[in-house]
Amino acid sequence: MNTAALREQISRAHQHEASTGQLVSQLKKQVPHLHSSIALADGDRNMVMTRFVTAYIDLVPDLLDAANDVAREAGIESQIKPVLKIAEHFFLQPPAILAGHDGLDGLLDEAYLAHRLVEEVNDLYIKHFGQPLIPADTTVANVIAHQLIGEDFANQLDEAVHLAVDEMLNEESFALESVEAYREQLKSPQTEASWKRWPCLSRQLGVELSLDQPA
Repeated sequence: MNTAALREQISRAHQHEASTGQLVSQLKKQVPHLHSSIALADGDRNMVMTRFVTAYIDLVPDLLDAANDVAREAGIESQIKPVLKIAEHFFLQPPAILAGHDGLDGLLDEAYLAHRLVEEVNDLYIKHFGQPLIPADTTVANVIAHQLIGEDFANQLDEAVHLAVDEMLNEESFALESVEAYREQLKSPQTEASWKRWPCLSRQLGVELSLDQPA
């Protein structure tokens, strides 16, 4: 994994934001029009959402590093690393669909691709193992990022994720002896302990979904 390059790219985006304020300006336009189900913590709503987007982007290299470490320790690196490399690739060589997207607001699109990829892998592991590979709760955060990006474009990004996962992980990927051995390791206290430091990202940042709210 070349997450050092991801961190450098994110650092450059922070510098770009410091000089342009591009993300803050964009969010100021979007926050008043957020769906009523998105509940922000008390205080400056624009600042809460800016912190959320920044943390959502900053989390990607840590999440990929941690997932790779757990996969290696569990003996399934050969199955998982290629999928994680796709998430890394989205950042370092984004698809044509992301051409011309600069700064932190541009990296939101790429972070969404990476987070959604991890979410899709988790869904596959829940299907096959009854629990996720990576119990990092970014589902709500992804829903919020989806709205910030915009329905039409976010749906295109979702399609790119589905194509990537379909190409890399199939039923045969889960029929290997190493995967069967991992099934037993899922019960390990060490595996569970490795992921206890990943709380719900959105709740941690004061952004949640209130699903009982009217549209």
